Amino acid sequence: MHIITRLLGFLVLLATLAGCGGGNSHWYSEADDAPVGMPAELQYGTFSAGLYGTSDTHTIAVLLPTSGPKAAIGKTILPAIEAAYMQFAPSELQMSFYDTGTEDVSQVIQTAVASNPEVIIGPVFAENARILREVKPSDIPALSFTSDTSAVGNGVFSMAVIPSNTIEATLQEMSSMGAKSFIVLAPNNASGRVMAGTAQYISDVYNIDNVGVFYYDERNTDSIKSAAMDAAMYTARNAANTRAKEILSGILNHENLSPVEKSSLARQLENINRTDTLGKLPYDSVLFLGNSDDSKSLASFLRYYGLGVRDAQFYGTPMWEEGNIASDLTMTGSVFATLPEISSNFSTIYESASTVKPSRMAAIGYDATILAIGAVYSQNGVAPYLMNAGGYIGANGLFRLRPNGLNERAMQIVRLNGDGTTTVAKTPVSAFTIPIYKTNIVNISPASEMSLVSSGVNPMDYINIPDRFRGKYRAKTYTPTKTSTSSSSAFETVTILPKNEDDFSITAENYKPVPLESVSRTYIDSVEVSE
Repeated sequence: MHIITRLLGFLVLLATLAGCGGGNSHWYSEADDAPVGMPAELQYGTFSAGLYGTSDTHTIAVLLPTSGPKAAIGKTILPAIEAAYMQFAPSELQMSFYDTGTEDVSQVIQTAVASNPEVIIGPVFAENARILREVKPSDIPALSFTSDTSAVGNGVFSMAVIPSNTIEATLQEMSSMGAKSFIVLAPNNASGRVMAGTAQYISDVYNIDNVGVFYYDERNTDSIKSAAMDAAMYTARNAANTRAKEILSGILNHENLSPVEKSSLARQLENINRTDTLGKLPYDSVLFLGNSDDSKSLASFLRYYGLGVRDAQFYGTPMWEEGNIASDLTMTGSVFATLPEISSNFSTIYESASTVKPSRMAAIGYDATILAIGAVYSQNGVAPYLMNAGGYIGANGLFRLRPNGLNERAMQIVRLNGDGTTTVAKTPVSAFTIPIYKTNIVNISPASEMSLVSSGVNPMDYINIPDRFRGKYRAKTYTPTKTSTSSSSAFETVTILPKNEDDFSITAENYKPVPLESVSRTYIDSVEVSE
């Protein structure tokens, strides 16, 4: 534990910049009925006693992992908290730090609570937030950094980006673009399943059908490939394609045809020979809930398995901010929700203090600190200040805290253009006077994997043959099937056997399908597919 001291040179920089510009119980539930005004600006400049009230002595406790395996996270947030303290805090404010990276984290949290702080900043992780929620007095608020909605409540708030915000913002855009149905591709972990459940819940609000949920193991090429194969309905559409080729070849080589009929069938066969799949997909949108690297691999495999650019629009989450997804051509045109740009003022402050560019988490730590300082010195009291229904504008843009422990953050929508992003929908500027979100979700049930809701593909719906041959040349409807990741090859050729003696054998010279095993395609980003 230590008390921050001021650095004269750093304050000179700040002065220069200031011239430039246990459940989810409600805490202070009166805020639910408070009138919604315009948001307050967090970055006021140098602290003013007149702004907050008198400069009495106040205390704030900070819970961060500064040692142990997760120390890097704490050390990313720490410079932002120190910067906010030196920029805004009066000399009478005492800020004490407690290291949650130790093995006895429960004792550390209890020690911090025993110091009787007026506001707590942190902790970072959900398990620590749950401990804090149980041991602290209900009237002491904590501005944590967890996005796990099950860990907040009873005065523990999340300052992090809540997944339901990002998913709802994305589905809002999906709806505005005319989407009717979508599938979910999510990592096979607790977070991924909850996010998929959130997407299912919110889709009902926006009247978009969720017709499939597919899970994959992160950074596992075989698992990602299998999920993409199932999502693209490859086995059924490949079988339908093969059967259509058989029928067209059979008629061309075994039947008496007029010149017009022969030309039509040959043209259809030529077109079908250009692809491995046949048939429409039962969705027009794909929602990726994983990181940028896995999303890129999934998208490339989807393209490989016959999901074309015109088949479905791709959507993602703020996790796409990481990595080089913006320059990936497979993802060009994809849309995702994200926070607005980190304020340049904060970026300059942070880089001067830490020599690196700030992360989103660092910006959240900066905002949490300013919010805590404002709360303890507010003339109206801590609770009314934190629960300001109009919200605040911080380093990550517009946000407000809710009595149930969640927050709402205004998102913007951007589109990947091959060498960066283009803003599709800007962050709302009317603040919360007009509701940004329709849902305020606390506990969501994880979603189970869901196979595609589809009537299947019948080749006869996609080829045009003379009516007199329809009784002789028939085809079944091919329905989605689940691919096993333990299969020796995900690219096995589907063999269609004649249904009866009236069916035919393929002998046409112009029908020589290439077995898929011989196909080598290396355009798939960081993953080479060669079977």
